[in-house]
Amino acid sequence: MKTNIYLLIICGFFCFSTIAQESNKKNVLLIIVDDLRPALPTYGATQVVAPNITSFSKNAVQFNNAFVNIPTCGASRASILTGMRPTREYYKKYYTSIDEDMPQAVTISQLLQAKGYTTISNGKVSHNQSDKASTWDELWRPRSTTPKDYLLDENIEASNLPHENNHVPYEKANVEDQAYKDGKIAAKTIRDLKKLKANKESFFLAAGFLKPHLPFNAPAKYWEMYDRNKITTPINNKFPTTAYEGAGNWYELAKYKGVQKDFSEKPALNATTFTMDVEMTTNLIHGYYACVSYIDQQIGNILQALEDLELYENTIVIITSDHGFSLSDHNRWSKHNLFKVENHVPLFIRVPGLSSSGKSDSFVELIDIYPTICELLGIEKPKQLEGMSLVQNIKDPNLISKTNAYSRYTNGDMFISDNYAYSEWKYSEEGKVIGRMLYDMKNDPLQMENLSHLEKYEALMDSLSINIKSKKIY
Repeated sequence: MKTNIYLLIICGFFCFSTIAQESNKKNVLLIIVDDLRPALPTYGATQVVAPNITSFSKNAVQFNNAFVNIPTCGASRASILTGMRPTREYYKKYYTSIDEDMPQAVTISQLLQAKGYTTISNGKVSHNQSDKASTWDELWRPRSTTPKDYLLDENIEASNLPHENNHVPYEKANVEDQAYKDGKIAAKTIRDLKKLKANKESFFLAAGFLKPHLPFNAPAKYWEMYDRNKITTPINNKFPTTAYEGAGNWYELAKYKGVQKDFSEKPALNATTFTMDVEMTTNLIHGYYACVSYIDQQIGNILQALEDLELYENTIVIITSDHGFSLSDHNRWSKHNLFKVENHVPLFIRVPGLSSSGKSDSFVELIDIYPTICELLGIEKPKQLEGMSLVQNIKDPNLISKTNAYSRYTNGDMFISDNYAYSEWKYSEEGKVIGRMLYDMKNDPLQMENLSHLEKYEALMDSLSINIKSKKIY
């Protein structure tokens, strides 16, 4: 299967690289925020303070139903940058490398570099910094002298010990923004904008922010934007009683200090049995929100520089995330599964002169970003692309072009629409289904009651299973 895909990619690349086309040479600024669920005021998360993204959204198209194609860092970013769906064969893990899984794939940076754009990657764009390194004219990540970017002495000391039950899951430090890595990423991106403006270079500039990924470390002033007594927890904080037990496994936060009452070195905790006290729950949600506010300010700084440099009206701006994150939803603290909250992400696109603003309810998969950029720049699309352009939705946010999305993780696959969310797990692509979940998204949008055990839904689930197979995500 991979061999056939390689041949298709190679042929496609030579075809479009030899066609002389005039591009309108708009610039592209792509901002990817790690672990950002739609915890933003403009998506209805009124507890969160994010004035810069809120302001930006008034001049952009906001996609309300944007979904990743796999809820884990490396594989999701590889999927976004190549426009290809993850399968059981490739784009599977958090440490996924395009160079290893799909070396012949033409990335966005590779395509635009070949078309004369200056390509710069700042921060965490690909999970592996060296991935497709030659396709970036500059590849930069901030350095930190401390593990996990802790700044308080006691946390630095603890972080030199083994991770398990020693590293704290959050930090509030009275420091300036650039003390942490994300402040450095924003500052570097602004320096690049100044240089690109001075040199009159057309550019594809990607900025990958690290927060709100664990640990939830942010300057104190962003923590102080919140009254912790007013922080509420999700109402769907119980694991559905009839849900597939494998959907309850999570492990990332489990290793951090203070998360487990009685620490266990098991690789995963399960939502069916896990308990967390109210204070820790509140602290973690508070820390996540503080990180979102911190990142909002960094994005605001970049967008202000874009305006000050008179680049705003000639630059396409795209803001999104690599996946969502459960903040005790379904008693989980993770991504890495097939509930909506872990696959649903914010997506904003602003195209100067094409659309002033609007909110689109059309479904979007992040593999749609690549073909959208191609069409906006007037560049021939590589044949590998599996998504669809969103240009018509940007022109008319009321247009519904797609009514569902697909995602997968390990041996599980998911279909989601306005009506239903269905997921199934198999040991092999032709094997027996070992677990499944079905949720009525009209009446149960928070996925609190699994319906897959009810006989009356068998025909529907069979139909949705066939639908999943049609997307070749096996």
